[in-house]
Amino acid sequence: MFRKEFLIKPAVSLLATGLLVLNTAIPFAAAAELSLDDSIALALQNNPSIKMAVADKDKATWGIKENEASKLPSLSLSNSNNRASGAEGASSSDSFNTSLRVNVPLYTGGRTEGLIDQAKYNANIATVGVAKVKEQVKLDTTTAYFSVLQNNKLVKVNQQTVDNLSEHLKNVEAQFQVGTIAKSDVLRSEVELANAQQNLTKAQNAYEVSIASFNNVIGMPLDSQNTMKDDLTYAQYDMSLEDSIQMAKEKRPEILQSQETINAAKAGIKIADSGKLPTVSATGTQGWSGSKFPGDNSNWSVGVSASWNIFDAGVTNAKVKAAQANMDKVSQSDQQTRTGVELEVRQAYLGMKEAEARIETSKVAVDKAAEDLKASQAKYYAGVGTNLDVIDAQVALTQAETNSAQALYDYNVNKAKLQKAIGTGVE
Repeated sequence: MFRKEFLIKPAVSLLATGLLVLNTAIPFAAAAELSLDDSIALALQNNPSIKMAVADKDKATWGIKENEASKLPSLSLSNSNNRASGAEGASSSDSFNTSLRVNVPLYTGGRTEGLIDQAKYNANIATVGVAKVKEQVKLDTTTAYFSVLQNNKLVKVNQQTVDNLSEHLKNVEAQFQVGTIAKSDVLRSEVELANAQQNLTKAQNAYEVSIASFNNVIGMPLDSQNTMKDDLTYAQYDMSLEDSIQMAKEKRPEILQSQETINAAKAGIKIADSGKLPTVSATGTQGWSGSKFPGDNSNWSVGVSASWNIFDAGVTNAKVKAAQANMDKVSQSDQQTRTGVELEVRQAYLGMKEAEARIETSKVAVDKAAEDLKASQAKYYAGVGTNLDVIDAQVALTQAETNSAQALYDYNVNKAKLQKAIGTGVE
């Protein structure tokens, strides 16, 4: 009995310890460390837009099979059964007719081939569409990731401002107590601290919203708390504007889709024009008929049939004209797409370069503003400066640090937009 009790107690203790460890580990498992690449991988895995694009691609691929089947033989089986009453006193009789028919299309005037080509072009469009959606998801994830980093930085900037003004207010109040400064300095310092606290609250709210937006993009619960591994840094973009535009013309999904749309429109003209040409098919039939199923008597036939619609009141000609008009439309759309892609590349490139210039100047501004704040504080506490000088210097430092964070954010986001605009991720 003692031995049994002795064994049970360690087992219970071990189980309790395991549950405690498990419960302790759950909160830590909920918060993950995510790099930008990790975040993009999650978004590509979870985003429903990609899954819908893949479904469209599969649908278009089966469209090729559907049209290719039109070139193959078709086999059909039919049967009829009739029962008729006989003369007065005679029994009723049955008759069965069964036929097995095979049809082989030999020539369709190019219609079948045109439909197959058109289906292939549409499948290519849908395939490139998957890459297009993935590129957009990558950009959305990157933008959301950098937004979290930027807002986190702004929370720190505003928190530091609140801390600085709180410390400054203590010094102002101390000087007021000994009668070296006026009450107005205390009031002004209190107002500036209150304003800074409001700005901190706004920054914290913007940070929480950016986290929820980020979680939404990568497909995680909106209240997930993740730690970002990466930071807002500067990495130079080496490609020239002209090279970026050239790469976009070669790899951008919209341009690839536009070209395939033109090819599909050309196939549409071929399909419409097939109405002017004859169609030829071969047929073979095996039949049975008689009073017993499938029939007592057997017969067969083979043949070739041709059909040529010599006059259709202009229907075919109208279809050809409509297909040609569609061709003109997609050609103009192609030019518009190419111009739009080039414009998008230029906008992202110039926006990136503008932010790049601001990064260096904002760093200088931060250093100068920090130095000015220290000098203003030293003068004020020595009795040779004014409270307004300290407050202005603090406002200038906060603004300089905000501008620095904004410049890094703008640079990285515009760089991501440029990479999406040139189609660097398209395979």
